[in-house]
Amino acid sequence: MAENLWNIEKIPYVGTESLRQGLGFRYYDADRVVAGKTMREWLRFGVAYWHTFEQRLVDPFGEGTASRPFDSYSDPMDRALAKIDYSFDFYTTLGVDYFCFHDRDIAPEGDTLRETNAMLDKVVDRIEEAQKATGVKLLWNTSSLFTNRRFVSGAATSPFAEIYSYAAGQVKHSLEIAKRLGAENYVFWGGREGYENLWNTDLKREQDHIARFFHMCVDYAQEIGLDAQFMLEPKPKEPTSHQYDYDAATSIAFLQSYDLADKFKLNLEGNHANLAGHTYQHEIRVARAAGMLGSLDANQGDKLLGWDLDEFPSDLYETTAVMWEVLAEGSIGPHGGLNFDAKPRRTSFTAEDLFRAHIVGMDSYAAGLLVAARMHEDGYIEDLLADRYSSFGSGIGASIEDGTATLASLEEHSLDIPQADLVAATTSDHLECVKATINNYIVDTLGRA
Repeated sequence: MAENLWNIEKIPYVGTESLRQGLGFRYYDADRVVAGKTMREWLRFGVAYWHTFEQRLVDPFGEGTASRPFDSYSDPMDRALAKIDYSFDFYTTLGVDYFCFHDRDIAPEGDTLRETNAMLDKVVDRIEEAQKATGVKLLWNTSSLFTNRRFVSGAATSPFAEIYSYAAGQVKHSLEIAKRLGAENYVFWGGREGYENLWNTDLKREQDHIARFFHMCVDYAQEIGLDAQFMLEPKPKEPTSHQYDYDAATSIAFLQSYDLADKFKLNLEGNHANLAGHTYQHEIRVARAAGMLGSLDANQGDKLLGWDLDEFPSDLYETTAVMWEVLAEGSIGPHGGLNFDAKPRRTSFTAEDLFRAHIVGMDSYAAGLLVAARMHEDGYIEDLLADRYSSFGSGIGASIEDGTATLASLEEHSLDIPQADLVAATTSDHLECVKATINNYIVDTLGRA
């Protein structure tokens, strides 16, 4: 493979001596050991092919502004093959170990599925060669079952059987590619699996259909020996008015209802969490509580705007919260990582801005890891929780937790307790001080980094 196609040298770790952010990592030191693992092992960064190499930085009110070094290729297949070379040079220059893609990101479509598969396979040949040359791995791949106009009413929830069948055939080949490229996970994102209006929607029938679709995928993965973790990615709305995988809790309930919970985990995204009215930490905690944390998409949204902006993460409070959950879990899922499902702003249009944006995201999560590790080492949150729930460690509280309490025993315990004693049983959370203490951890830890 050709090297240095971007005319940028490998991104170094430069430390925190300068306050000016440049083409170097201030916090991400890949081999630095934090809480028993290297940063590389904790974070497992991946690059999203669709945003990094396909996104032209359009918005609903303006054309694309992106300037890319492969723009000179006019033939669709030549361009697709060239972008693979540029992408792998990008991964090695940035120093990431993983990438992710949709099938329609990497190759053009033909008139039929057969023609499309043939073109896709040529590009996959190039990817396979690049993987062998660089050692860069596939965190996960997926199918684009939402972009083409045939999916206007969904794919696996489409009211049109021919569309459902086409989607199944497309995913079949995508699963074969996952096996061929050694994908560690496979993600299903229902971009248009939802409804615009309930008056013309058979909600139960559509959910039955997509559950059957997932079972067919599970069966085929077993048939071909694909050993990848299946994951469902929640998103509440946009482009449809309501998507069936609304949030972590809704997705978990769906998987449990259709006997899929032992086959799937969740791929969670920060911006999607916000669209659902949650924090990213909330979605991760819900998945953790159910044993369903699979992987993470690293991005953020503008809290003042109600749509999916896919900004690169720079909020250190949020990255600290995310990494606190990851450290508490022990990993980002069985085979998960941090995929940058993010794009530079429309005004950051140069090729160099792609590197700068990823550096910001990687540094933000490395900083969050450092802060979260110190909080875990000090046991600050653990002590808070132990103190707040201490009444369940003995007496009537212990009987509730060990299952020996009954309504009758709890009534007998409570009948003659004066109200003053009940009020005295509660204590202040000092929540403002908790938030301030977390801020203090962020400032002090990063000041020492």
